[in-house]
Parts: sequence; structure tokens; C-alpha cells
Amino acid sequence: MEICIDCLESARNAIEGGATRLEVCVSLSEGGLTPTPGLVRKIKSFSPVPIYVMLRLRAGGFAYTEEDMDVMLQDLKILKDHGADGFVFGALTSNNEVDEEFCKSVLSAAGPLPVTFHRAFDEVNDPIKSLDTLIKLGFERVLTSGQRDTADEGLELIKRLVERARDKIIIMPGSGITKDNILRVKSVSGAKEFHASAKKRAVFAGGNRIKIGSSKENCAMVTDSELVRKMVDVVTIRS
Repeated sequence: MEICIDCLESARNAIEGGATRLEVCVSLSEGGLTPTPGLVRKIKSFSPVPIYVMLRLRAGGFAYTEEDMDVMLQDLKILKDHGADGFVFGALTSNNEVDEEFCKSVLSAAGPLPVTFHRAFDEVNDPIKSLDTLIKLGFERVLTSGQRDTADEGLELIKRLVERARDKIIIMPGSGITKDNILRVKSVSGAKEFHASAKKRAVFAGGNRIKIGSSKENCAMVTDSELVRKMVDVVTIRS
């Protein structure tokens, strides 16, 4: 059970709930962006489970300029030195094919650490062909919602991908997975790994008198250890 987190409190709650891997990022509201070295180093200092670090420079699409690529490769080198156990990355060409050359550069720089291809996969034109490409390139797993808004909606494609992948690459359903639907996602897809954020609304001390960002509220969505625990129970006990 991989839990995506973007703060220390979420990391600790995910671990308490039994997560077996963390995806570390910032700005989950934007789908997850590259975290700071300080955050990665701190989480590494107390995490008993592997931490995979997001490499994503900006929100928006997944086609990158040469300058974008340079920044992400530099981030990779720094975060590798700060304790990353693996990376989460994806890049596409302008016509929504896997950007093989950039992927090769990232996989080479990350080595021997493993790399997950993230939900950029859900934008590719031909998912079966693209899956074969990712296998050839050497990615460890693919995070996908089956090219739908949620994994529950994309189960038909996810099942096909699991069947195609066999033992060559891991297919990990993600997006909209909850304690209420994870058993269905697992049963229908045949997947063995799952990705969720298991968030709840948390209010922090103090308050904002002025608008900072999009809101004056002093709250955020934080991983709930009990929600994680319930999903872990489904994944492990009902295997």
C-alpha cells in the first residue's frame, strides 16, 4: 500500500497506519510536484519504509523543454543524495507518446534506484503500446487510473494492463481509491499494489487574517492513519 504525502504529519500518519511505501511530493492539490531536499531528508530520518520521490517540475502537461529536463535531472541528483529510495516520474512528447529519450536519461541518472512512471501514462494515445515501451525502458511500475478520472472508473483498462504486464512490470492503480472501493479495485483488476492519499481535513493552530494563496482558512488535507489502516487490512488480510 503506497501512500502519497506532502507534509511531515501525513508521512507519520501513513507510517502509523501501515503504509509499505511513501510517495513524497509537495502540492498534492496540483497532482504532486518535486519536494524539497529538506522534506525528503527529514522523512528519511524516521521512515521505516521506502520513500519514492516525485520528479515533476510544474503542474500542467507532461511535455517538457530542455530547460525543464535539466532542472529535473539536477533535482534527481540532489534528492538521490538526500535519501530517496526511488523516484516517481513521467514524460510525454507533444503528441502524447512516451518521451523515451528523457526517460532514458532519468532512469540512467536514478540507477540503481527504481523508478515508477506516474499518471502521465493516463494521457498516452495507446496504453498497451506505451506499456510495452515502459517495460523495454526498465521502469519498475506504472501508476494509472486506467485513463479515467478514478481507478474505479478505469478498471476495465487496468485489468487489461495487469494481464499484459504479467511479471515484467507492476501495475499500480491509483486515483480515488478509498476504504470503500479498494476491495472492488483489487478483485476486478488483479493488481497487487495500490496507491492512495487517505486524506482528511485538518485544522492547524492560529489563523489567517488575510488571504494567502487561494484561501484564508488555516486547514489542509492530511493523511489519516485510520483510513490507511483500513485499506492496508483489505490489501493484506484479504489477499
